[in-house]
Amino acid sequence: MDKTLRILTMVVAAGMAVAAAAPAQAQFFFQSPDLRGQPVDGTEPGMVSQALPGATPDELKAALAWNLRAALNVAALQCQFAPQLLTLGNYNKLIKDHEAELASQYAVLGKYFNRVNKTPKAGQTELDKYGTRVYSSFSTVGAQLTFCQTAGEIAHMAVFTPRGSFTTLAQERLRQLRNSLVLAGEQRFPWGFNPPPPVALPRFDDACWKKQQWQAKACGAYVSPFV
Repeated sequence: MDKTLRILTMVVAAGMAVAAAAPAQAQFFFQSPDLRGQPVDGTEPGMVSQALPGATPDELKAALAWNLRAALNVAALQCQFAPQLLTLGNYNKLIKDHEAELASQYAVLGKYFNRVNKTPKAGQTELDKYGTRVYSSFSTVGAQLTFCQTAGEIAHMAVFTPRGSFTTLAQERLRQLRNSLVLAGEQRFPWGFNPPPPVALPRFDDACWKKQQWQAKACGAYVSPFV
């Protein structure tokens, strides 16, 4: 085999090996913001959308699971502008795969609202209101890119999470998903979403220039825009 061809073959093979080792993911930035955080238990402000006074640890876990499911549902609908994220397809898969656990956790959450309200009807009403608040808490416009990218990653993880462990995934990743709702942009370049201020150019009217020379007496000291 020709030496040049042999080297080219080796380079292509190495590139294919790297591609196989690292799963492809959608990137909106040259360097994405690091949104990771510590695991949560549901007592942290805002993690389960609203405070749940008197909730037991199991009820808070149920709320975490339901918040994650709702967030990925929002992403499935809101992130279809980037089909490479697979948010819709992965959401449909994880809902089917974790159906039993999600149903169980929803029942636990329902029991909480029945327990803290006077009647089952009032409990159901409050549960419905809570569900609406959960969905609303994941709606974003300004931070859509970070939210969709993060939700896409977590939905992919959920598809490969063993049955019975969706709640654990929620504990581990919900803070990251909440962090993605805050506007954050390009990390590789210093300006990110805040471009550098416009360059202040000198005056160009005839009063300030004579034979291509700056007239300091008329217009003050010349300040170069490139300094």
